[in-house]
Amino acid sequence: MYRLTFKPEVYDDIKTAYDWYEAQRAGLGEDFLLTLEESYVKITRNPKLYQDIYKSVKRKLVRRFPYGIFFVLLEDTIIVLAVLHTKREPQEWHSRV
Repeated sequence: MYRLTFKPEVYDDIKTAYDWYEAQRAGLGEDFLLTLEESYVKITRNPKLYQDIYKSVKRKLVRRFPYGIFFVLLEDTIIVLAVLHTKREPQEWHSRV
């Protein structure tokens, strides 16, 4: 099993998205968090399933929401670099590599 860790900026990414979705409709932010959890489980089960999109950075698209989980795999550790809207500028997560 792979160990999942997060860069500190990821928590801000998630909070920003959560707050925005909750402002749109009560409970939608919670749905977003549950979908992220589901994605984390899939990533930890088989991180090599996801293609490199930039150098060694991989991306898992989040079901139902226009977000991607950007991560790198180092031996038995998965490091989540960013959880960002897929239409944002690539520099948002490139700077975290």
